[in-house]
Formats: sequence, C-alpha cells, structure tokens
Amino acid sequence: MKIKELRTKKTEDLKALVGDLKKEGLNLRFQQSAGQLANTSRVREVRRIIARAKTLLVEKVNAKVAKR
Repeated sequence: MKIKELRTKKTEDLKALVGDLKKEGLNLRFQQSAGQLANTSRVREVRRIIARAKTLLVEKVNAKVAKR
C-alpha cells in the first residue's frame, strides 16, 4: 500500500489497518517459523506498511495540536 493511499484514510481507519496488519504479521511469523511461508517478502512489506500508517497517525495528531 502506497503512502498516497494511506493519506486518504481517516484516523480510525488507519488504527484499524494497523491492528489488522499486526495480526497478519503475527500469523506470517508463525508460518515462517513452521516453514510454511511461501511469500517471505510479505513479512517485510507488512512491517513497512505498519510503519507508514503509524507515521501518518503521528502526523495527524501533531497537525491537530498545531492548529490549537
């Protein structure tokens, strides 16, 4: 997911996305440890999307504080 796509989402949607991706990341790590993971690059991709979403959440919070 690109940063442009994430910027269009609301704060609640970003929080839900982070939660879903954390669950997916946990499942991917379990699959990797069991040797069942076919697409190993997905682990890295999920981590990066989580980082992007968290960064946007911080930016949105800081933007709200700056407006005050």
